[in-house]
Amino acid sequence: MKNITLSLLLLLIVACGSDQKNMQVKGTIKGLKKGTVYLTKANDTAFVAIDSFQVNKDDDYKFSLSANIEEPEAFYLELDDTADKDNRITFFGHKGLTTINTTLKDFGFDTKIEGSKEQQLLEEYILYMRKFQDQSLDLFKQSVDARTNKDELAYLASLKRIKNHKKRQYLYTTNFALANKNSVVAPYIALTEINDANINLLDTINGALTKDIKASKYGKALNQYIKGLSK
Repeated sequence: MKNITLSLLLLLIVACGSDQKNMQVKGTIKGLKKGTVYLTKANDTAFVAIDSFQVNKDDDYKFSLSANIEEPEAFYLELDDTADKDNRITFFGHKGLTTINTTLKDFGFDTKIEGSKEQQLLEEYILYMRKFQDQSLDLFKQSVDARTNKDELAYLASLKRIKNHKKRQYLYTTNFALANKNSVVAPYIALTEINDANINLLDTINGALTKDIKASKYGKALNQYIKGLSK
């Protein structure tokens, strides 16, 4: 009888363990007393919900989500009650635990993510790109001021600076991808950040990717995208 009971217990443990997803996403959203947190990912042109968690005041702002993945991939954390502001946090999921801590007030901005090495690399890229974005805003303001003041020469000069600035931004992204050709972050940023760049830049990144990265989801997508541009 004891042997039967022990066998049944082991069977239940195995059955429960088999349902566990290989990617766990946990964290807190300070200030969220009630609402739904969604784990989503991009599918063609739409975002598909993979999992969701209903938060209430007794959860102490905590959430727990999960999914099955085969390789590091970009996922998104979304809320259902932030229509007037950016309600999507991008992160690279992996097999294991990713921790995301943020606030309802500054969701998507005041965020700390701990997880995959791909996430660390993406954050390194984003941190530097913010400098480009700040400079872009300054250049745009200069062009608006020149247009307002009807200063045609200053306006044309500002447009030239904007164009050159964008070229530098594209070159930085290309060089970052080339320096990290052994990471799925390389084809990912090529597809999401400079997909409208000169095909030669994209082809340079594609050609430099390691064999494993070429065979990844984003490696295949980049190669297919370039083929489409070449037609």
